[in-house]
Amino acid sequence: MTLEQLRIFVVVAEREHVTNAAADLRLTQSAVSAAIAALEARYDTKLFDRVGRRIALSEAGQIFLDEARAVLARAAAAESVLVDIAGLKRGRLALAASQTVGSYWLPPLVHRFSTEYPGVAMTMRIANTAEVAAIVHDGAADIGVVEGEVDDPTLSAVAVAEDEMTLVVGPRHPWADGRAVEPGDIGSTRWVLRERGSGTRAVLEAVAAQAGLGVDDLDVTIELESNEAVRSAVEAGAGAAVMSRIVAAPSLASGALVQVAMPLPKRRFTALRHKSRHTTKAATAFLAMIGADVGSRR
Repeated sequence: MTLEQLRIFVVVAEREHVTNAAADLRLTQSAVSAAIAALEARYDTKLFDRVGRRIALSEAGQIFLDEARAVLARAAAAESVLVDIAGLKRGRLALAASQTVGSYWLPPLVHRFSTEYPGVAMTMRIANTAEVAAIVHDGAADIGVVEGEVDDPTLSAVAVAEDEMTLVVGPRHPWADGRAVEPGDIGSTRWVLRERGSGTRAVLEAVAAQAGLGVDDLDVTIELESNEAVRSAVEAGAGAAVMSRIVAAPSLASGALVQVAMPLPKRRFTALRHKSRHTTKAATAFLAMIGADVGSRR
């Protein structure tokens, strides 16, 4: 049984005439008759009684008509949903973001998107870079945005912004006197670090590597799983830390943190999506809004 057969049956039932129904449907009379005959033969049930030149619904046909109309109504509703989704009048978008991105850079963009497409329901999980990559890899998020490097050949990675990194200390730290610090000096102080897998931690790891050191060679006071916790610990004098300028900005402005002059590499904010999974209309629109070319590959 097809939707076309149901549509033909309903029009014939309403018109009670095959020729008139065929004209309404813009089909040949033989095509309409064949569709009705196929239904009757398939289920071995007479749907119409032939009365002279006209036809009338049989008892089975009268019962079936209500069901056929209901099915066609549901099909029309389903088509309407697809039209709405295509036009971004409704839909879902699942995001995952690493902490700096998800807490500072992405929220205004999420607000802008939800304002432009209020019918699209959005969710966002915040984790570290490695965890976000795993979430996108597993299909639990349509898009991930991270600040760390991701080495996963199943994922497309497209740069969407640059992030400036800064070395910060509390106002009583020896490095708060305005001196310049070189990578070789990092072994002479205590450090507050983000957890393993964090993009922020990876920047310090890169600086340490320049000096021929690993993180295990540093005097690490504490490892914390949020930017805010790291910032608070450094303000309290727990040690030095590398963090995004957008994280440090309020504390730098208030004097609770002091920026230390040391060359640090900039890092990219990168949009991730799975290469083999379908990119929805909502995901495509969001990627375009944040400046990612959906066709790009890494």
